[in-house]
Amino acid sequence: MYDDYECETCYRTFGSQHAASQHMNALDHWAPRYSCETCPKQFFSESAAQKHMTATGHFENYCKDCKRKFINENNLRMHLNSKIHRGSQIPCPFCKVNYTSASGLTHHLERGACQNAPFLNREKILQIVRRQDPNGIITKKQIEWYKEQTTVYEVTSQAYNGSAWECYLCHREFNARQHLTQHLNSPVHKQQVYHCPNFKCPKEFVTLAALFNHLESETCAYMKFQSVQKHVHDIVTGRKMIGF
Repeated sequence: MYDDYECETCYRTFGSQHAASQHMNALDHWAPRYSCETCPKQFFSESAAQKHMTATGHFENYCKDCKRKFINENNLRMHLNSKIHRGSQIPCPFCKVNYTSASGLTHHLERGACQNAPFLNREKILQIVRRQDPNGIITKKQIEWYKEQTTVYEVTSQAYNGSAWECYLCHREFNARQHLTQHLNSPVHKQQVYHCPNFKCPKEFVTLAALFNHLESETCAYMKFQSVQKHVHDIVTGRKMIGF
């Protein structure tokens, strides 16, 4: 019989796993099984590893300023790019209200919420962007300009299916009539007229704010959050041609 079962920490070998386990139990020779997420240290219990990482801030996705850990890198990045760390430094060029991000400012304008620019909405901004984007860097090319309907939908009692208010397009259900009305009058069922400027990324978007949000997330690694903020004013006001 060969001694094929090794102690996890010393040179001894044994003829069975049972014998090896008895040896390691008796001499406490089990190898540590729990590692720190960022340093080489190892621990014999998960609680010991957690205690070490909490004390040192050694979690893989960790904000040292806020002493918070996050389940993944994307959530940490969103936190670092939030108002908590970035503040509100992106002013609306019309009403001067400050926003945390380009996507926040663009959403404000696309939904027609700026009191100093009531003429702006999603369709008007799309027209401005198309003029700046003859090469289709962020807009989808069309043979001719297609003007979307600006109909305001009103929900009738026929939309109630007996238990909820149902969208006839996507069959999503809502608890209240006004929620379905908001859904139908939102861009959710509009054409996807924008696309990511990264030719390797297939994602398309209904609104410019959604495109900016995608770029700000850095999920396709096309540009950094701060670079998106530098472009937003020129794009929504039509001052420069688009060239990321």
